[in-house]
Amino acid sequence: MNLKNILNGITGIKAKGRADIDINQITTDSRAVKEGALFIAIKGFETDGHNYIEKAIENGAEAIMIQEGYDYKKLLQYENITLVMVPDTRLAEAICAANFYEHPEEKLKMVGVTGTKGKTTTTFMIKEILEKQGSKVGLIGTVATYINGKKYEDSDRTTPDSIHLFEILRKMVDAETEIAVMEVSSQSLKLNRVYGIHFNVGVFTNLSEDHISLKEHPDMEDYFESKLKLFDMCDIAYVNADDLYGQRVIREAKCEIKTYGIDNEANNIAKDITITNSYADFKEKLYGKNERIKVGIPGRFSIYNALAAICVAVKFNATVDNIKEALTDIKVPGRSELIPNKKGLTIMIDYAHSPKSLESILQAVAAYTRGRVISVFGCGGDRDSAKRPMMGEISGRVADYTIITSDNPRTENPEEIVKEIELGIKNTKGKYECIVDRTEAIKKAIAMANKDDIIVLAGKGHEPYQEINHKKYPFDERIIVNEIIDGMEK
Repeated sequence: MNLKNILNGITGIKAKGRADIDINQITTDSRAVKEGALFIAIKGFETDGHNYIEKAIENGAEAIMIQEGYDYKKLLQYENITLVMVPDTRLAEAICAANFYEHPEEKLKMVGVTGTKGKTTTTFMIKEILEKQGSKVGLIGTVATYINGKKYEDSDRTTPDSIHLFEILRKMVDAETEIAVMEVSSQSLKLNRVYGIHFNVGVFTNLSEDHISLKEHPDMEDYFESKLKLFDMCDIAYVNADDLYGQRVIREAKCEIKTYGIDNEANNIAKDITITNSYADFKEKLYGKNERIKVGIPGRFSIYNALAAICVAVKFNATVDNIKEALTDIKVPGRSELIPNKKGLTIMIDYAHSPKSLESILQAVAAYTRGRVISVFGCGGDRDSAKRPMMGEISGRVADYTIITSDNPRTENPEEIVKEIELGIKNTKGKYECIVDRTEAIKKAIAMANKDDIIVLAGKGHEPYQEINHKKYPFDERIIVNEIIDGMEK
């Protein structure tokens, strides 16, 4: 594609060199640069793409995009390179990506779901209902990307960077996908990864303390304001009326708003609720008639997720039968997922990694478990450290026994993270111990459990790895649980 066309829509451009050259690739990774590429230098939290410009040129880049303020004088020696300076390379990346992939977002019905928790489950529910309806659906989210019912790739972040995102949307269009359902993270909104996308439908699930750190959001207000951006990009949004921040979205959003909830007045309300150890069900008025809806994931939070999904599905004219059938059979990787095992123990893995989500899952299982709730969890490194003692206190208060362990320590010392969690649990009367090695922690939980108990392995969920010092090591709890049990039987 001609560079002029790729740059269309970017304001404040300053350029040196030819703008009518053909570009066959756009990338922010100097290692991936091929002959004829446009390399976009992004200043990140840990690395600065401007430091890799010369490497990109060595690898064949024909054009370089830099951030205003960068000292570009040393680049003038490259006479055959087109140099483009813009006020914001992150914003420009999104515009370039949309242009390069010929605006696939305009050829799809776009659904965006944001919130602290519930995004993954809600998007999976929407996908399952719409596919049951016969629609061709794409899904982009924390677990993986799916195109028309088939997994396209596993995900390494909730919302991809702009170039990869528009590439995926292009593949969906080429596969004749009709509806794209996306988890839209606060970071993607703050950093303009989804800039320029018009969403037909938006969803707000909830907002609670999470992602507050130097590398993410400095405070809750910044976190909320980032989420709110989605609702300037939608035609209509469905908002959780029972959430305090949801009430702010209702007041401040610029798009049309409809609500769902359990406790407060809303357009879509769940009533007559039943929750067991394997499902939740409730009544909701659909198409003017009260219908009984059964959801194959237990817990009150599942009802909120189901309500949000139903709102979107009805917007796309899904039938009651298809809604019921899809939600009854719903399974979401790493979300209240039960692990079959030879010992017949109830072992659940869940992605709960924030105070609110940990409290929700532990309270949910405590309500129906006949025996003890055994909680095994840690906190990720290089993330909001303030939540660590909070989560310790929650587990000590709700669970019968807690094993504090490691999660993804990243560049932090896992023993220090465990100590910070322990500060919170010491404020309770909860029984606990600290086992930093996560495999050993799981082994201890399995050894002490009986068939009336439930073990909740919280924090990792669908993740098949442990991240330590920028490297991801294989760590799939489904596999580890059964390896431990097999070892016990030998």
